[in-house]
Amino acid sequence: MASLQQSILPSISQAFLPSNSSQVNYVSSGKRVSVLVKAERVSSAATASCSSISFQDGVARRKLLALGASIPGILLFADTPISFAAESKKGFLPVTDKKDGYTFLYPFGWQEVSIEGEDKVFKDVIEPLESVSVNLVPTSKEDVKEFGPPDKVAETLIKKVLAPNNQKTKLVQAKEQDVEGKTYYTFEFTAQAPNYTRHALSVICINKGKFYTLTTGANERRWDKMKDRLYTVVDSFRVFNA
Repeated sequence: MASLQQSILPSISQAFLPSNSSQVNYVSSGKRVSVLVKAERVSSAATASCSSISFQDGVARRKLLALGASIPGILLFADTPISFAAESKKGFLPVTDKKDGYTFLYPFGWQEVSIEGEDKVFKDVIEPLESVSVNLVPTSKEDVKEFGPPDKVAETLIKKVLAPNNQKTKLVQAKEQDVEGKTYYTFEFTAQAPNYTRHALSVICINKGKFYTLTTGANERRWDKMKDRLYTVVDSFRVFNA
């Protein structure tokens, strides 16, 4: 696992600490529009720890930059244009990025938001912990199996990247899947804050020198309601040669 920590730790930590209101950039008809989003009420302690989603994203971005500076060969690259296909499954909409070579489904009704450091993000405007994000960084590896078995790789990513340092995390399960010659690691985990727990799913894959991470999740209190939809999201993620 030293190989993973020394060579790549992608940035994918988003919306783990909701606030009473957050300003994010929503994308509509090709234009970005800033709106004020009302989130669920949390205690003053949780609110004080992070006053907005934008603030959290900035912290996560700076954390990644610090990691990148200490890890030779790791570069970040900016947002890229996404093309959207027609709806292919009831209750979901597909996204296909022809430039970066990936595709996935997200629940109908989630809104696209622009977050620095993430290639693509969709979020529920009512439930702040319900979101999906895609992150990709260059890598010299050709297969995720080069970093180690699924559970070890998942543990490292959860502790180093996917959850804030002050949250208690637990890996629920991790599995390996081979699809059309590509290896995907999918894992389920929880991240416990003082006043809530986020239940999340991630899938990682490597293709053509890019390390892809898709992460989605929901508040633990809504997990039973959302888990089937969230599994549909991670199971739909595929990479292809752009």
